[in-house]
Amino acid sequence: MQANYLSLWNKCLEIIKDILPEAAYRTWFLPIVPISYENKKFTIQVPSQFFYEYLEEKYVHVLKVTLFRIFGEGVILNYRIVMEKSGKDSTIDYPATNSHAVLSTPSPIDIKKAPQPYTGYASQDLDSLLNPKYTIDNFFEGTSNKLARRAGETIADNPGRTTFNPLLLYGHSGVGKTHLCHAIGLRTREMHPAKKVLYVSASVFQTQYTDAVRKNTTNDFLMFYQSLDVLILDDIHELVGKQHTQNTFFHIFNNLHQLGKQLVMTSDKAPAEIRGMEERLITRLKWGLTTEIAQPDKALRKKILQKKIEAEGLVFKSDVCDYIAEHVTDNIRDLEGTLVSLMAHSVINNREIDITLTRQIIKQIVSAKQEESLSIEKIQKVVCDFFHLEPELIHSPSRKREIVQARQIVMYLAIKHMHVSLSHIGRRIGGKNHATVSHSCNAVRDLIETDKTFRSTMETLEDTLKKPKLA
Repeated sequence: MQANYLSLWNKCLEIIKDILPEAAYRTWFLPIVPISYENKKFTIQVPSQFFYEYLEEKYVHVLKVTLFRIFGEGVILNYRIVMEKSGKDSTIDYPATNSHAVLSTPSPIDIKKAPQPYTGYASQDLDSLLNPKYTIDNFFEGTSNKLARRAGETIADNPGRTTFNPLLLYGHSGVGKTHLCHAIGLRTREMHPAKKVLYVSASVFQTQYTDAVRKNTTNDFLMFYQSLDVLILDDIHELVGKQHTQNTFFHIFNNLHQLGKQLVMTSDKAPAEIRGMEERLITRLKWGLTTEIAQPDKALRKKILQKKIEAEGLVFKSDVCDYIAEHVTDNIRDLEGTLVSLMAHSVINNREIDITLTRQIIKQIVSAKQEESLSIEKIQKVVCDFFHLEPELIHSPSRKREIVQARQIVMYLAIKHMHVSLSHIGRRIGGKNHATVSHSCNAVRDLIETDKTFRSTMETLEDTLKKPKLA
């Protein structure tokens, strides 16, 4: 029986790992120890009272749904908490919330939830799929997102009747695009309760459309989406290569826009950088306001960090906050992951959150990203060494043929090997705009296809990049 429930728990972990971010999974689920499974009661051991409370607040629904899926209906979740008293460990059992967590057929996990848009229900019955915790009040303003936030507030006040229609937000993962989308939707519903507002990811939209085609309910699908007052489509770049879905969204877009309805979309790239999307749809994405949400600057990172610390009821020393804000630079999710990891390590290991612990945690979290941030320098060194150029020339305004070509090659290789936007590469290489980077990549791509000698040069550079320990 023990081997059986251990095996079942491992299956649960596999599912949870796919659902949650890696940092959250490692911090809050790997330390769990399965203790027993008797009479439908599954007991897990957690390291502390704080750990138990955090699981109950943040992840109990994930636990319940996963246990139901693997253990079956009626399983009871029970916690065993390690308590420290007089230097010796003891344990105390706690049932999960909600009547001992007897699990019957559960509702879907929120992050997997998808609307069922073919029943013609009224606006008050529509589940907008908006997350109530992502409000405009806790979307903190900084230089990196000021225009996007102000535009979102304006839209919520008067949806469909501003020049910001459509609103397209773009930027790297974790900078707050999805948060702002939910905030716009929530504020719109607050200001205009009768309006039908829907947040949906592009992947869910694609699934719905595929189901509608399969079930021959495409007209119902179209009628539902064309009845909305505000449509928020997250990650529109995920429609790349899906021509039929793009065509359908094109018609939905046209209909809503002509009726004065509001469209809000997000992408990981600016419209001009999205490859594999119909030009007529790209053109429409540019009709309103397109604005980038950039990586947060230090002042914004510190503001976000301090607010999250206050929300958790914690007190951090100023040098700890400064160190985190200085070194965790890429996105807001990394800030959150750092904070969660610090809390977990502090509780589990009974350690004060000081600068030493902070350095250790940040080194674990951002080491891979620091390597990535060096990729441009590595690529630049390889290219400049090959062409016997000084690296500074890559960033100069020089139009000499050999310098221009080396610069274009650096841009091409950076786009190919780094998960960043054209605008980001342009800023890092001579302060160029995304159009210049796009032109450079196209020029290099054309030469690879037409010039055998140049193609050989690029193959050599690629081989050099793959070698370890590049300076």
